[in-house]
Amino acid sequence: MSAKDAFHTVVKTALEKDGWLITHDPYTIQAGTLELYIDLGAEKVIAAEKQGQKIAVEIKSFLSPSKITELYAALGQFIIYRIALQKKEANRTLYLAVPSTVYNEFFILPLIQSVIQINQLCLLIYNIEQEAIDQWQS
Repeated sequence: MSAKDAFHTVVKTALEKDGWLITHDPYTIQAGTLELYIDLGAEKVIAAEKQGQKIAVEIKSFLSPSKITELYAALGQFIIYRIALQKKEANRTLYLAVPSTVYNEFFILPLIQSVIQINQLCLLIYNIEQEAIDQWQS
């Protein structure tokens, strides 16, 4: 199992504050002989008579000097996790969690916005200091 991201606890707390129940930490997927670990699984009950919403969250800090190199790795990981998740639990949506500071400086660049759109990335943008979710993008 890989090490937890630097902001794992921040995102977990932010989700709980937003009314999510953390169901998996980590969310493990068995894909043939591969065992994959998405950082978190969570559920939110929308209404008593409706099925709850389910998500999986892969957390990234983008702390290294090269944001583009981190994006290369995060994008590859996200795509593989999304494919494995669709085979195991198609009703669970995968989100890539990124800090709001990184989103506002790097993810708003036109090229990165194109990458997000073309690859249909769902983003959870989190505030490190407030341990809160600033924005959901689907």
